[in-house]
Amino acid sequence: MESKLFTPFQLGPLTLRNRTIRSAAFESMGKDFGPTEQLKNYHVSVARGGIGMTTLAYAAVNRSGLSFNKQIWLRPEIVPELKDITDAIHAEGAAAGIQIGHCGNMTHWSTAGCFPVGASTGFNLYSPTFVRGMRRSECESFAKDFGKAVRTAHESGFDSVEVHAGHGYLISQFLSPYTNHRRDEYGGSLDNRMRFMRMCLTEVLEEAAKYKMAVVVKHNMEDGFKRGIQIPESIEIAKEIERLGVNGIVLSSGFVSKAPMAVMRGKIPTKTMSYYMPWSSWPQKIVLNFFGDLMIRQYDFEECYFLENALKFRKELKLPLIYVGGLVSREGIEKVLNSGFELVQMARALVNDPAFVNKLKAGDMTTRSGCDHRDYCMARMYSVDMQCCHNCKEHIPDKIWKELAKIK
Repeated sequence: MESKLFTPFQLGPLTLRNRTIRSAAFESMGKDFGPTEQLKNYHVSVARGGIGMTTLAYAAVNRSGLSFNKQIWLRPEIVPELKDITDAIHAEGAAAGIQIGHCGNMTHWSTAGCFPVGASTGFNLYSPTFVRGMRRSECESFAKDFGKAVRTAHESGFDSVEVHAGHGYLISQFLSPYTNHRRDEYGGSLDNRMRFMRMCLTEVLEEAAKYKMAVVVKHNMEDGFKRGIQIPESIEIAKEIERLGVNGIVLSSGFVSKAPMAVMRGKIPTKTMSYYMPWSSWPQKIVLNFFGDLMIRQYDFEECYFLENALKFRKELKLPLIYVGGLVSREGIEKVLNSGFELVQMARALVNDPAFVNKLKAGDMTTRSGCDHRDYCMARMYSVDMQCCHNCKEHIPDKIWKELAKIK
């Protein structure tokens, strides 16, 4: 069978030069809620490395949606800096996408600038912080903020937006029965729990149509635990996303505040994570160092780890589906594309080597990424920046190498 990998693909109004997308994995390369030269250089290197589209990760649609200082707050003040990045990406022949979303209950007053809000009132152990359930008026205004974010993305030169509706972020918090305990029109039945998602996507699609931008949605096939969304209900949500008219769905899984490694798979080095956390977070640092392996459920890594579940969605949906999850070889990518998926997303393989796509093109079916999934990049991602242990520009202490060796 002739390979589709390096054939162009029409994603709504956007033509991609091949079937690869750099997924919206958090780079942790921003500063003061804006972009940096480091962020630009990384995405330009991925574009130069042959990717069809590279996606800047997690841009909050408003101030309350920020969980880290290094995240982007998508607002008019940073348009010139973002335009500099998209121009440089386009110069390398790749399309530029940006993921937009709101973190909901996964933040603090110091970052969000207000008391943290979510689908329901409660306490988030992941942050940890108390959370206030959103008012009806806030649901309406936040949905409009998603639309405004699309307009800002267009002014910044982006070709596409990816709406983050998974992983336990705000839209996902409304969808999941684990975090949505509301008794109004936004809670209870699945139709009610989808209401906020519908509002956000309607605003996004209306704005995107004005500028001929592609719209994709990151969606949870399952949350990763019993009280969360399961596959049958998730398929119904995906059908609603399709009905609304988006150009594609990114199929993922996992819940950052409950089952984080269900998203990424692999055995995260918890002592390494603790090492890079700032001392201002000393309670979490100490707990993670001594009890991390008990607190975070670990998953063994295998290539194409979401494929079995993703195929269930392929049978039920007609729109383009974007596969993400454990792609580290030409063989794995071809397997996914030949299974009926139109596009593939990757992150860790491109952290290890931004030129991975060009090497796939120049190589053969035996081409494989140098990423060995010891997840050092994930362990330091939220505290420093996302870098691979094999090409990190700073000294890595021996005690970290010792933990990484055990994982390998």
